[in-house]
Amino acid sequence: MASIRREAVVSADGTLVLHDLPDLAGCKVAVSVEDVSKRDTNGERYPLRGTSVRYIRPFDAVAEDEWNANE
Repeated sequence: MASIRREAVVSADGTLVLHDLPDLAGCKVAVSVEDVSKRDTNGERYPLRGTSVRYIRPFDAVAEDEWNANE
């Protein structure tokens, strides 16, 4: 079954009530709680998306002096 995502507010006594769930009567489910009030709200999930990339020497060896196979 696919995951179902709902947002709800925990009451002062620590009770959490979820509404509008599909028919899951008798099913064993796993519940995960995440504090979404402290999420990064700047809206930039992928800050480098759309920026250009330039490879200066794309075929040069990387970390060539860290290999000891030639010794």
